Amino acid sequence: VQLQASGGGQVQIGGSLRLSCTASGRFVSLGVMGWLRQAPGNGRELVSTITSDGTSMYGDSVKGRFTISRDKNTVYLQMHSLKPEDTAVYYCAGKITSGRYWYDFEYEYWGQGTQVTVSS
Repeated sequence: VQLQASGGGQVQIGGSLRLSCTASGRFVSLGVMGWLRQAPGNGRELVSTITSDGTSMYGDSVKGRFTISRDKNTVYLQMHSLKPEDTAVYYCAGKITSGRYWYDFEYEYWGQGTQVTVSS
């Protein structure tokens, strides 16, 4: 399984960005896909995930500002009201078995990171 992410960039405080990630390879469907992020000096933290049946979850710091959606094997993260603390490398992640997974070690597949920088 390969995950290809896109959509990062630099944006001003309060701005918006949309990230996309598409899974490909010889598999039926990933049970869960989503995003984790890593700021300099920190570990990877959950941003948001969505299962194949559409159940989503969010990290506390992004609730109400970010929205995740999914179309088969492509997942989107719409980010609004961006803050400097959202600056990080965002990683697309996936797992065959559906469920709620908070930690990076629980994911089986990873895309390359995409940088999101929020500045004044």
